[in-house]
Amino acid sequence: MTSLDEARELLREFPVVDGHNDLPWALREQVRYDLDARDIATPQQGHLHTDIPRLRAGGVGAQYWSVYVRADLPDAVPATLEQIDCVRQLIARNPADLRAALTAADMEAARAEGRIASLMGAEGGHSIANSLGALRGLYALGVRYMTLTHNDNVDWADSATDEPRVGGLSAFGREVVREMNREGMLVDLSHVAATTMRDALDASTAPVIFSHSSARAVCDHPRNIPDDVLERLPGNGGMAMVTFVPKFVLQAAVDWTAAADDNMRAHGFHHLATTPEAMKVHRAFEETNPRPIATVATVADHLDHMREVAGVDCLGIGGDYDGTAFTPDGLDDVSGYPNLLAELLDRGWSKPDLAKLTWQNAVRVLGAAEDVARDLRATRAPSNATIGSLDG
Repeated sequence: MTSLDEARELLREFPVVDGHNDLPWALREQVRYDLDARDIATPQQGHLHTDIPRLRAGGVGAQYWSVYVRADLPDAVPATLEQIDCVRQLIARNPADLRAALTAADMEAARAEGRIASLMGAEGGHSIANSLGALRGLYALGVRYMTLTHNDNVDWADSATDEPRVGGLSAFGREVVREMNREGMLVDLSHVAATTMRDALDASTAPVIFSHSSARAVCDHPRNIPDDVLERLPGNGGMAMVTFVPKFVLQAAVDWTAAADDNMRAHGFHHLATTPEAMKVHRAFEETNPRPIATVATVADHLDHMREVAGVDCLGIGGDYDGTAFTPDGLDDVSGYPNLLAELLDRGWSKPDLAKLTWQNAVRVLGAAEDVARDLRATRAPSNATIGSLDG
């Protein structure tokens, strides 16, 4: 039996929980949520990284669908609600394959049924517009993690890719973390500044996650996790879900991406745009500026380092499919996860370790957040603090 055969066999029992997939935003950008035009029940190669046949081929058993919206949208909250509605429509259209999941028990039930547990994560604190009531509203609608920032700062937290403003988390930012703990919403520290990571770990009584981040010691990009933060995950009980985005995992891709982003902006596009018109600009740039190629081994290098620093109990996978223009060779779309597991098997990872990486750690972490929330709700009322009252 080859390593790839062994990987596929393992995934039948312990499928992948992927921490971050931007399919809803891609559907908004490409077809304005016309789900007949991008029917994921059928192959969507050439349009999307994600469809149900490829999720099945990739051994995916649970997916956190990102309900991301751009931070510069003037109507971020209703746009986030539209993203949530998109996920709900996807589940309703595909009941034989997708199952709505709100809890760790729901994830296990979906696995037993052979369906893909579908959870939601909000990407960026701008989606609550400085309102703890809005935060609770997102939880009530099924959102089970929130990334504290996206690429830009919010009023109460610093982003990894913006100029520092509050030095990590403000007093209101710490209250956001506490209220997320009380609700049972996972605190996601992908995209945030290292100062914000440390402040959130100080403030949180529940496990935190990095839904799609890799190791800064392997690729020195501010989106990645410093070793001192990775070292704190075992004590917190949280997890870091390695991402596949070449510009975050391959050092040679960092400089290339900066030039490519400048080129996108020069042509009037947002640097993260993935519309057909934007992709034409990307491809033209790439023709004259060959792109450094990440591989399965590149991603495995990050996982090897992260296991050494944080331990295998703190690791997971967050591919960021349909949220990136480029993917590593061998991890071209959501069907590629077996290739990563085969690489790790070849590097000496045990099957019990891989079961933790793919399934068990993510289920444990969500369950632990639920336990913390149950205790906190018994002792503390919802917070009605405002940013004005705490930050001035």
